[in-house]
Amino acid sequence: MDQLLAGDGLSPNDIRRFLTRIAAIVVDEIVQDGDAAAAIDTITALEELKAAAAGAQAVLTTRVADTIRHQRRDAGIPAARWNTGIATQIGLARRDSPHRGTTHLGLARALTTEMPHTLGQLRRGDLSEWRATLLVRETACLTAEDRRLVDTRLCADPATLAGQGDSTVAAMAARLAAELDAAAVVRRKASAAQQRRVTVRPAPEFMGQLGALLPMDRAVCVWATLRRDADTIVATGDADGRTRDQVMADLLVERTIGLAPTMGPPVAVQVVLSDETLLGGGEIPAEVPGYGPIPAAAARAWISGAVDSDATVMLRKLYATPDTGHLTAVESIARCFPTGLARLIDLRDRTCRTPWCDAPIRHHDHIRPHEDGGPTTADNGLGLCAACNHAKQGDGWTTTRTENPDGTDVHTVEFRTPTGHTYRSVPPALPTPWKRAG
Repeated sequence: MDQLLAGDGLSPNDIRRFLTRIAAIVVDEIVQDGDAAAAIDTITALEELKAAAAGAQAVLTTRVADTIRHQRRDAGIPAARWNTGIATQIGLARRDSPHRGTTHLGLARALTTEMPHTLGQLRRGDLSEWRATLLVRETACLTAEDRRLVDTRLCADPATLAGQGDSTVAAMAARLAAELDAAAVVRRKASAAQQRRVTVRPAPEFMGQLGALLPMDRAVCVWATLRRDADTIVATGDADGRTRDQVMADLLVERTIGLAPTMGPPVAVQVVLSDETLLGGGEIPAEVPGYGPIPAAAARAWISGAVDSDATVMLRKLYATPDTGHLTAVESIARCFPTGLARLIDLRDRTCRTPWCDAPIRHHDHIRPHEDGGPTTADNGLGLCAACNHAKQGDGWTTTRTENPDGTDVHTVEFRTPTGHTYRSVPPALPTPWKRAG
């Protein structure tokens, strides 16, 4: 304990082990004591510790970025490449995606250079990391001087935001931003409209969440129209037992792609499943690239429904080693070999191979660079998102094919960052039968 307080000769691993041990001891003592009031106090204390840790991470993140930039500047590297890959390193260090790494880096830079009172509250545990993020987000359009004014008015006195919820904190910051620079807020609104998009993400129970980022007036208009028409259908008794929410969802599908609720999708969708699942009634889950696993019965029903509706159903054989499920080849129906090779990598890797990154694959890259003699093969290829591929091109990054400790070959790739840290990536297994012992 004395060594920790003095800060002498302690490595980051020493500090991590100490804090983890202290947290375990505290929790064990509270659980054994059975004092509910003491447990609540401890939960609050741990929440403050989380905030303080986030504040420390922000300071360290800025120092790391500045150190790397200075090293690259002193090495004569062009200024355009000073920032390459830094956000990805931050994401990996926090066991987060490169996209989140960019967010962490931007938050740290804003807090340490323009919002000292917000950072102070965060480091004292008075403000959560998410609420600090809201303050940074709502003031992003302001000049550094105006941002400091917002920081002073909202966070110089901890009592100003005490007891306020997330929406209130964001609204207070947005209101001050509009007062200080209304023109900047208007420009930000116009710029935000350029980010409109439609996204889809997996949801439990073979469902998916379809989202649309739209200007507020259009988003509300779409929702209100669906609700109005759904209320009419329910009121006239034409809902066939469906709730208003279900009718709204069905109307959205029908008006977008012209499908009734009972019809299958006309768009090509890939489903990866074992022959036993498709033909033998097996229960090994299938895989939908971009979504994830689905129950075997659901996959069979989906495919049989497509056949019954006269949709085109095409089978393509994949070849995998029986013991590991490692994809080794794919039957190609295309004449261009690179297209077939890219498809194999997509099916094997499914999402970006950078650890903790779930972004869709956009680039097919060489593990051993092509200019260094790396072959264009499945074993030397990996799928990456655009951001991770660009980061990997930065100075000091290397990727290497390695063997697993157990000697199996499942296309393990080791990422080594400019700071010397290594992270291992293994592709997800294909749907293959389970091997039972004995």
